[in-house]
Amino acid sequence: MNPLSNDLNCMRQTLLFGGLESIAYNINRRNTDLKFFEFGNCYYFSEERKTPGKGLAAYSEEYQLGMWLTGKRVSGSWAHADANSSIYELKAYVENVFIRMGIDLHRLITDNISDDVYETALSFVTKDGIRLGTWGVVAKKYLKVFDIDNDVYYAELNWKKLMKAVRTVKTAYKELPVFPAVRRDLALLIDKQVQFAQIEQIAYETEKKLLREVSLFDVYEGRNLEAGKKSYAVSFVLQDETQTLTENVIDGIMAKLIKNLANKLGAKQR
Repeated sequence: MNPLSNDLNCMRQTLLFGGLESIAYNINRRNTDLKFFEFGNCYYFSEERKTPGKGLAAYSEEYQLGMWLTGKRVSGSWAHADANSSIYELKAYVENVFIRMGIDLHRLITDNISDDVYETALSFVTKDGIRLGTWGVVAKKYLKVFDIDNDVYYAELNWKKLMKAVRTVKTAYKELPVFPAVRRDLALLIDKQVQFAQIEQIAYETEKKLLREVSLFDVYEGRNLEAGKKSYAVSFVLQDETQTLTENVIDGIMAKLIKNLANKLGAKQR
């Protein structure tokens, strides 16, 4: 390499720090409510890919999309109280990218990850084990380096793998369903280490035809619960596009869901 300066003598492994530098620049000029994105290459080394006689085999270049969010989501509006940006807002942006590209979110697994740049973070992984991206809260120690006091939420998507994942996606259209959807809620007592992604996966494996959506809308940990337990409130949306669902059909599906969640996760209905 022939770097232009000493601070450019390393090949970056993440887009994060360039974005933090831009955030710090803007905050110092009283522009604090920020949403950034950037496309760029990152570089990696893999010991497993080392090949005798091929010095560069262990190195790879990946095209990435970085997304940064900090400050307020709403500010100075007569119609809405001021509201801070959050990790959930960033999650919505990431999911919208996937949806616009034609990726079925139900076929992705959301998993906790441990990464030095994040305080807490999750990843989107395909059922084939391919990680498409990560998103989370940037670690305070890195914000301190850039003199940033506000929380910063960051997502990094592997654009090359995303393009490969949607290569076979076909755009299709169908009529809006005539028959109504039905929602049923369950309050589940589960072990603290159980993740919502596990519940979601079991639900879709249990009912592949009529289950349209699984959502987590409340989490409780605290008094009146057994030690090592937490409570999840989960909603299930069912819909048959050919006829109106009857109570017998709905009750049968919910009974199967409860049974499988109990057998596989030890979940109890509250």
